Amino acid sequence: MKKTVVIITGPTAAGKTALAIKLAQHFSTAVISADSRQCYREISIGTAKPSAVELSAVPHYFINSHSIREEVNAAMFEKLALQYAADIFSSNDVAIMCGGTGLYVRAFCEGMDDMPPVPAEVREAVRAGYEQHGLEWLQQTLLERDPGFYTTAETQNPARLMRALEILETTGKSISTFRTATKQARDFNIIKIGVTLPKDLLLANINTRVDKMAAEGLLEEVLRVQEYRKHNALQTVGYTEMFEYLDGAVAWPQALENIKVHTRQYAKRQLTWFRKDAEITWFDPREQQQVQDWVLSRL
Repeated sequence: MKKTVVIITGPTAAGKTALAIKLAQHFSTAVISADSRQCYREISIGTAKPSAVELSAVPHYFINSHSIREEVNAAMFEKLALQYAADIFSSNDVAIMCGGTGLYVRAFCEGMDDMPPVPAEVREAVRAGYEQHGLEWLQQTLLERDPGFYTTAETQNPARLMRALEILETTGKSISTFRTATKQARDFNIIKIGVTLPKDLLLANINTRVDKMAAEGLLEEVLRVQEYRKHNALQTVGYTEMFEYLDGAVAWPQALENIKVHTRQYAKRQLTWFRKDAEITWFDPREQQQVQDWVLSRL
């Protein structure tokens, strides 16, 4: 049998982790995380990292593997994940990948274009502009300066827009000019599974998860990493809202509500991204046996 990576992806709070662990246990294999935040050791509650019990159930890669002081990106993930897969394949024919960071999944499956390095001062200037003027400033700046990119951009995703502006400021060229869209060939099979729930259940899961994060000490976690708040690792849902609370910009109930709203928006963007991929077969994550049988039929 040719070596195979089974990828489980979909929106946040849909039930990816439980399904990945079940499949990994069936194949006596390991899970490679494809989550851009769960790799950081210092942040666990706000990233909805798998529990200690879940992490001990099967081996995991790219969980607690880096510090928030490190710069981790999709190109780095591609190289690491290919190494992880090779390590798993040395003793197993199947590896499981699980996560909802679409760009990381794409990088692993298709490869990443080489982007020019961005000086720290440029990155900091773009970040400062976003923090001062907000998403609309990013959108308007790129619409005026790089309209070709903007027509196909994820215009509600500040991380993608900031990256495009960083490249523009550094090189004077559109980020689009560095994208070749040439897919890299992989020497293993890839099976893609998408999981999601009915909308009302997914929203309920998100609300419950945020309340659980608050009860488990999200604020205390944020306080412990406050000195790193400008780092890219903390420019994400769950942390930016807590920093706003600590700054006195919003009250505690509003901060939690903002996390819920922004998480729902993120889940919607994830679904939009993954539904464009015709290679993904979709399931209800509660039908674990059905998913397992489907995977076995394709090996």
